[in-house]
Amino acid sequence: MAELVGNVLVGQSGGPTAVINASVAGVVAEALNHVDIEEIYGSLNGVLGILHEDFIDLASQSQQAIRALRHTPGAALGTCRYKLKKQADFDRVLEVFKAHNIRYFFYIGGNDSQDTADKISKLAQAQGYELRVIGIPKTIDNDLPNTDHCPGYGSVIKYIGTTVRELACDNSSMGQGDLVQIVEVMGRSAGWIAAGASLAKRKDHPHDPPHIILLPEIAFNPEKFTAEVKRVLSREKFCMIVVGEGLVDTDGNYVTADSATDAFGHARLGGVGEYLRELLDSNLPGVKTRVASLGIAQRAAAHCSSKTDNDEAFLAGQAAVKAAINGETDKMVTLVRGDTEHYTCETGLTPLIEIANSVKKLPREWINEDGVSMNFQFLRYAQPLVQGEVAVPYDAGLPVFANLDKSRVDKQLPAYGA
Repeated sequence: MAELVGNVLVGQSGGPTAVINASVAGVVAEALNHVDIEEIYGSLNGVLGILHEDFIDLASQSQQAIRALRHTPGAALGTCRYKLKKQADFDRVLEVFKAHNIRYFFYIGGNDSQDTADKISKLAQAQGYELRVIGIPKTIDNDLPNTDHCPGYGSVIKYIGTTVRELACDNSSMGQGDLVQIVEVMGRSAGWIAAGASLAKRKDHPHDPPHIILLPEIAFNPEKFTAEVKRVLSREKFCMIVVGEGLVDTDGNYVTADSATDAFGHARLGGVGEYLRELLDSNLPGVKTRVASLGIAQRAAAHCSSKTDNDEAFLAGQAAVKAAINGETDKMVTLVRGDTEHYTCETGLTPLIEIANSVKKLPREWINEDGVSMNFQFLRYAQPLVQGEVAVPYDAGLPVFANLDKSRVDKQLPAYGA
């Protein structure tokens, strides 16, 4: 393997998670160990930072600030949902890489982000520029193929499971067989997040909330749903429903979707909780229906994140650097579950081209025949991912998060588009 001396660039893309910054910390910590790496840069706002040459010096950050990334939500480098479309965009990326001697590029993101990383790598190869590109998985949706699970997922379902238990205490004190609580969670194309709410059930307590889980994998039937709610209310003080925002009808269309789309052509979702509330208000007179839409709170809840998830996000960042130093490129780091009874996790690699624009659905065999609850196979899969708590420091009663000084790297090129 030939040595490759140059600089590192790491960027973040797409929706943040509670542990996305732990992967940045892993990249920095590992990059400092290798003499072939000269400088460690962070791109502000993903590929937009590359286009506009907006880099910060991560090696100059204090070790305290880098450690604080481990318990800081959001994307500390900034993120984006910008899609590289024009050839001029791709040419500019490579021009910037050459100007800053970027030889190692790590992109932390989901499906679309890995597609971007793959295209950048292919362009570099076509132009004979030696560049090693490794993707680092990130998505609360847990829908990337070829990896057992994704950094960010364990924390989001830990938060949702906690929130469901907390809401259940409130609902139990208020309900008299006439209260329905709807909890709307994220999950565009797969039901991994909504399914995670099933962790709130205590062992051997099948009637614990959530009583109904609505998943994108199961076509929504309004009549069957209404009948199931009535059945729950006939025996319980309240009925709690968890619904994924990507719920679809029998024709495969989103039950609720905005006509607008994002940069990648995805429909803007939201409002499925209100849709269900209106449906129940029309069909179950006398029943009080409340909606809690967790929104971005579910992906920003560092105070309720999983230590297992955090450690694995850091591990993924480290593994990306090690792989690139060892000559790997065009790969994404994967998380590989051990086959022992006690949970273990190692890292592997998979080609970027196999990740880009693909979606891993929740296995149908993990969903009970009723279509609204999860079985032991899912619980066995998800339970280890929520273990442990992240120590978040507090000051004056509130959490303290990382504050990077964002020392800018000098620009070498004319402004893009000038």
